[in-house]
Amino acid sequence: MENYTPAKDLLKERVILVTGAGNGIGRAAARAYAAHGATVVLLGRTLRCLEETYDLIEEAGDPQPAIIPLNLERATEHEVTAVAATIGQVFGRLDGILHNAARLALMSRIDDYDYATWNTVLQVNLTAPFLLTQVCLPLLREAKTASIIFTSDRVGRKGKAYWGAYGVSKFATEGLMQILADELENSDIRVNSIAPCPTRTALRADAYPGEDPNTLPLPESLMCCYLYLMGSDSKDINGQALDAQPNEGCGGL
Repeated sequence: MENYTPAKDLLKERVILVTGAGNGIGRAAARAYAAHGATVVLLGRTLRCLEETYDLIEEAGDPQPAIIPLNLERATEHEVTAVAATIGQVFGRLDGILHNAARLALMSRIDDYDYATWNTVLQVNLTAPFLLTQVCLPLLREAKTASIIFTSDRVGRKGKAYWGAYGVSKFATEGLMQILADELENSDIRVNSIAPCPTRTALRADAYPGEDPNTLPLPESLMCCYLYLMGSDSKDINGQALDAQPNEGCGGL
């Protein structure tokens, strides 16, 4: 699927939860979903960043979003369950989830990884998406067609030295995606992952502090892929690990 052009009303009247919505790819996706008609639930750890995303959506005249501040590093099962309950009470539906929040923490040899950092990265990148998906599945099952997207990474498809817990978490994310997709194969919920190309984000800057960010594409340039997988144009795509390239949609279809 190349040079995909989404319809302006692709996501009209849909409710979509986006984690990590305060900046980077999460903010770009939230804005893109809202621009195509969705009511977006903005979830992230920093209220100020979420409010900035909220304001950008409002200024564009798109459907009013909602904010749920939640630090996934420390989120309890009760707090995650409350997210689904709030969405159900306020909106009465959920049509999609973009799991985009991620933690890198550090680049290190496995020899030197400390236990606390390892657990924190796995909590944010793997356990929190698992819990959020689990508690939101009843709402998603009520949707006419629903989509779950995991933002993955190429280091979660081919291991590379020093990526440590982050790389391991992305391999596990791919496994979670595949298992969910297989379990939901005969339902109206599809599950896929996207590995973005190197992109101008804070996480990329942490991994490559010497890199000139101006040489990288902006997150907005990847949104064709995120829109395609969230909208009904991709209703037959399930269990796929896709690549996002600037302005070209998803690779591997």
